[in-house]
Amino acid sequence: MSIDDFDAVISLWHSTEGIIVRSADNRKEIESYLIRNPDLSFVAEINDSLVGTVMCGHDGRRGYLQHLAIENDYRTYGIGRELVRLALSGLRDCGIRKCHLFVLRDNTSALDFWHHIGWHERTDLVMMSTHLSVE
Repeated sequence: MSIDDFDAVISLWHSTEGIIVRSADNRKEIESYLIRNPDLSFVAEINDSLVGTVMCGHDGRRGYLQHLAIENDYRTYGIGRELVRLALSGLRDCGIRKCHLFVLRDNTSALDFWHHIGWHERTDLVMMSTHLSVE
């Protein structure tokens, strides 16, 4: 994935059920993420049309997958599985041995996908967040 893919990526995310596009998903912050995590995020294209995405990064210790999205007409063809494989391979090359992701509780199709490819749900944690104000 490169910042040149931004418009097509955002369009796919907006049209994918279960993906929430937030204010942090803007061109500047996505570009910063891609620069900070080179060669870890991927797009899938068929006939010059973007049909899949995955963003991947790490903090030096743990990896994180975000926004795995596949256009509806191209699901069940293994595109999601291949994007995940590429991202995890990149993390391994960086020395990262564990990866996390977040799924909306009501996104049953995503939960089914992740369970199907061998991921397991953590029930021992509570995710907490805060917004940082820019001063």
